[in-house]
Amino acid sequence: MTATADDRADVLHKAGLDGQNRTTLGRMLGTGDVGYAEEGDDGVMRATVTIPEDQLIFSPSIIVFPHGGDIELTIINDDKNTHCALLPHNGDPKIIWLVNHSKGTARLNLDGPGAYWYGSTTGNDEGRGLTAALVMGGEVPDSAKLDRPPQPRP
Repeated sequence: MTATADDRADVLHKAGLDGQNRTTLGRMLGTGDVGYAEEGDDGVMRATVTIPEDQLIFSPSIIVFPHGGDIELTIINDDKNTHCALLPHNGDPKIIWLVNHSKGTARLNLDGPGAYWYGSTTGNDEGRGLTAALVMGGEVPDSAKLDRPPQPRP
């Protein structure tokens, strides 16, 4: 049986994949909710992520951005434990250290389309499900396109 979008939550719950310490030790990647960034008048795309108490998940687990560029990501740690976020960024990655019940903001630049993964590298947080994705839509810059004939697209 394949789950449809309408019954996805029910199927994940029945399979024990919607929380930690059920079918698997941790939370399965991609089982959380999806959020969308908002683009400000200044061209910066902004999103807020929360680490809910005792769930070891970034919520939303996937954030969709309309295109590549500058983003401002705010992460709120509502958990009783200390976590961090090792974030992708053009150049060196950035890290936010989040003691319990704290908040941090990172300014990132992700200029190309694609899925950029991040997670909490403390303890075994990533192995237990504290991972998420920033998904950048849009097209690659002209300077990055290959010199070849147009390819078919779905």
